[in-house]
Amino acid sequence: MVRICVAGGTGEAGREVVRQALGLGHAVAGLTRNPPLPGAREYYDGVSYFRADVTTGEGLPEALADADVVVDCLEARTGKALRHYAAGGALLLGEAAAAGVSRAVQLSIVNCDQSTLAYYRSKADKERVYARSPLDTRTVRATQFHSLVAGIFGAGSRLGLIPVIKGARFQTISPADVASALLEAALGPPSGDSHTVQTVGGPEVLGMGPLAGAWKRITGARGLVIELPLPGSTGRFLREGKNLAPGQRYGHATFEAWLANRQENL
Repeated sequence: MVRICVAGGTGEAGREVVRQALGLGHAVAGLTRNPPLPGAREYYDGVSYFRADVTTGEGLPEALADADVVVDCLEARTGKALRHYAAGGALLLGEAAAAGVSRAVQLSIVNCDQSTLAYYRSKADKERVYARSPLDTRTVRATQFHSLVAGIFGAGSRLGLIPVIKGARFQTISPADVASALLEAALGPPSGDSHTVQTVGGPEVLGMGPLAGAWKRITGARGLVIELPLPGSTGRFLREGKNLAPGQRYGHATFEAWLANRQENL
């Protein structure tokens, strides 16, 4: 049995890592700024939850005590958390090394180093932090989650419009499939390299039009599907397919299957 510390263990990917790790019989510590209460959606029996903050270091020694490996699913999209995202990764790795942790695995985004978005740049900065760490570190880059496009469609439908970005294709993947890849990286044999990068993509590459059609059919939502251009570097990033990894298909759950099996995403 391995003790796995899941940083961001209450987020979309972190919850799946926790669930699967428990199912494999491992001991799990959940590191989060706001530990869930029993009965909450994010709570799993058998997990030791710790209140910790990677921007200050508060609670990290306790959460990392006796851990064999860290799986870092932390997210930061705005404000102080985004500005300190890479530095928080460095602090987490430093405390992990001090606690005797042997390996750290982080979740990142495909081709994040080729985007000008602040969120993507923060991911690339953190990748470099992991690459410099003396620990055995592994980065798992994933394509976008199914929930990203579902969220875009859901937000637009409330205004009667379902936006489709002109020229954009997506290779969306389920959090469960990403969690499987993270755990494989966490529990696999030594690679011989101090830092490795793996890319995982969803099972299908689809335009937003077919994705929107599937979303409408399965959810029963109403709204006019409208194709819109996305200018600037982000639009170019998508049109050039830099959000895709067609040669690294890993996921098994298609967008339609994910929607049909997860009522809360409807």
